[in-house]
Amino acid sequence: MSVHRLLLGAVAAFSAAACTPSLNWRELRLSPTSAVALLPCKPDHAERSVPLGGQPTVLAVSGCEASGATFALMVATLPAGRAPDDVLAGWQQATLAHMRAQGTPVRQAFHPARGLPLAHAQRVQAAGQRADGSAVQAQAVWTARAVDGGRVEVLHAVMYADRAQPAVADAFFEGIKWP
Repeated sequence: MSVHRLLLGAVAAFSAAACTPSLNWRELRLSPTSAVALLPCKPDHAERSVPLGGQPTVLAVSGCEASGATFALMVATLPAGRAPDDVLAGWQQATLAHMRAQGTPVRQAFHPARGLPLAHAQRVQAAGQRADGSAVQAQAVWTARAVDGGRVEVLHAVMYADRAQPAVADAFFEGIKWP
């Protein structure tokens, strides 16, 4: 909920839709985690404490707008003992509720290299509404990676647009890596 208020390298090959002049892809390190991702525009950054899994958690957000879409990447590090799949499940539920998702979202597994094979590490497509009531299409992913000391890095990436742009979403999500 408050997470979404914060919304604000090279690629070998993209489909024609992902290579439009309005999309200037750049690699971004997602501190404080080890993740890297591609964004199609120069991002703004913010950091804030939010309740993830019922616990205050520092969430780092990077986001930008390009080609009629909003792109956001959110990362946090969970301390040892937190259940990352429960955190991802709750994060998905909050995201879909915030956008007033309609119908049944389309879900598929999302396990980038070095990502944990969690049940809620998923790519989700949903239709819903923006805060002003206008229609929005969302494509989003959630993933996690174990790091030293029993900690877990969690990542959520989302693309909001008036209409679905599958090729652009594919390029965005394929650019997420755990080095």
